[in-house]
Amino acid sequence: MSNPTGSDEEAQPAAGDAGAETEHIAAAESADGDQPSTVTPERRFTAPSGFDGSTQIISTVPEPATEVFAPLDAHPGAAPTEPIAAATPVAPQLIPGRVDAPKPPTRRRSWGWVIAVILVILAIVAVAIFGTVLLTREDAPAVSQEDKVRSTIQNFDTAIQKGDLATLRSITCGDTADSYIKYDEKQWSDIHARVAAARQYPVVASIDQVVVHDSHAEANVTTFMAFDPATRSTRSFDLEFRDEQWKICQAPS
Repeated sequence: MSNPTGSDEEAQPAAGDAGAETEHIAAAESADGDQPSTVTPERRFTAPSGFDGSTQIISTVPEPATEVFAPLDAHPGAAPTEPIAAATPVAPQLIPGRVDAPKPPTRRRSWGWVIAVILVILAIVAVAIFGTVLLTREDAPAVSQEDKVRSTIQNFDTAIQKGDLATLRSITCGDTADSYIKYDEKQWSDIHARVAAARQYPVVASIDQVVVHDSHAEANVTTFMAFDPATRSTRSFDLEFRDEQWKICQAPS
């Protein structure tokens, strides 16, 4: 018997899906062949083309339970590995009987650069002093003796102006010394008083040149008479080194 149009719905397999499920709904015929039956349609399965025989339902094979593996470094019978705590710094410990036990680090101030600077400064000062000594070693004795000659001439000039007979005797020698030794104090005082009143004594204006040869020295000076400062002349002193000092042996007259 033919099925009525639209009474059966046949689901076609999707493209490329050979084993798709096809649903057939069989319409039950009524007693008179006109009304569809109220019986629930039966779901049928058809095998894909190319397979023969009846359709079988394959049950799922149960998988074995997942095995829990112990850590790699664990051994049979060993205690479970405990979590390792974070490392914490440990302070140095004093070992009994040890004198070289570690000590906590202390902050020390470095003085190395300070000592180096001081040594450099001392070296520079030493070199400067040594160089000065070398430069003045040869000239120092001559300069010192010239200064002593100049000092003797200045003292002589001052003693003449003041009439200091003791100083004139101590810084003169030879004939010049004899000319002052022959006077006694009273005679000298009278003579000096007359000379000073008339301004008849010489005055040394400047010491121009001093030449020293061993124990002998000569000095050229510019002099003038006290009563006539405008009239000046060049004269010379002869000196000798005696009794650890320079003495005038010949003075200009």
